Amino acid sequence: MAAVLTRDIVKKFGEVPAVNGISLTVPDGEFMVLLGPSGCGKTTFLRIICGLEQQTSGDLLIGGHVVNDIPPRARGVAMMFQSYGLYPHYTVRNNIAFPLRTQRVPREEIQKKVDWASRLLGIGHLLDRRPRQLSGGERQRVALARALVREPTALLLDEPLSNLDAKLRTLARQEIKNFQQSVGLTTVYVTHDQVEAMGMGDRIAVIDHGRIRQVGTPTEIYEDPADLFVATFVGAPPMNVVTHNGGGYLGFRPENFLPRNMIEDGGATEFSFRVDRSEYLGSERIVYGVIADFDSSQPITAKLPPAHVAEASIHPGEWHPFAVKNSALRHFDAGGNRNTRH
Repeated sequence: MAAVLTRDIVKKFGEVPAVNGISLTVPDGEFMVLLGPSGCGKTTFLRIICGLEQQTSGDLLIGGHVVNDIPPRARGVAMMFQSYGLYPHYTVRNNIAFPLRTQRVPREEIQKKVDWASRLLGIGHLLDRRPRQLSGGERQRVALARALVREPTALLLDEPLSNLDAKLRTLARQEIKNFQQSVGLTTVYVTHDQVEAMGMGDRIAVIDHGRIRQVGTPTEIYEDPADLFVATFVGAPPMNVVTHNGGGYLGFRPENFLPRNMIEDGGATEFSFRVDRSEYLGSERIVYGVIADFDSSQPITAKLPPAHVAEASIHPGEWHPFAVKNSALRHFDAGGNRNTRH
């Protein structure tokens, strides 16, 4: 296992920077998630770590060694792609063994490693099948086994669950995280799905336009966003943001925006909230509307247990007193950066 460190990595396509000065340290054994919208540069950055893309400038260190000019096969990392890249005419056994055969590993050693990886991932009974005979989740585990037999110092995963349905994604998230924790393998995982990022990452690096906006634990990213981009990208629904006097911004999470009578007296900021509509989602109800005396480019949302909506007699078209505990308010300056003086 090995730490991965980047120093001011830049990657330009022509004059356009896809990665624009990313410095990031992934300690040995950490599960780091790169989170951001499509086109933000996260996959390009991952391919630079793997060696499939050459950075325009900056340094990359794996295990304390600079690997800028070292080819992918010699970096000691394994990468798993979104498409899995399994060979359709090979059996599962031969798919897993393929990278070892290209390295001319002895046949007996190949067999031992294939057996080890297949047992670890619970696919020993699939070794004689071909990819077309497998489910999406089984293909994902075969691709992971193929990456692991190389015994990499770091594992790089590029949106590996995007081809799975919702139920399989949930199961696969848990499988990958449990596996990573059991072997302590340094892992860098790319996704645009904040649920994956929040549920799997030891830490998350939020990327936008080729730059890191914030690095932190899931709790830090969610509770204390560094700027408005992080605040509104992470969370479903996203953080409510309104403009107040002086040109700054006020942010608060939907679950903290509650009917006034549900908040104890003292230490709260009150709002007049007009309800426009609501959505029943089983365990919760999302209420949409506007608040008086503040400007917002998006509807204001409140996330409430369904029973509380009925108890508070909240109906569309009516104004209601709502409030947020002051401890749950987040302040941003006119440039969109977090203002911690409040």
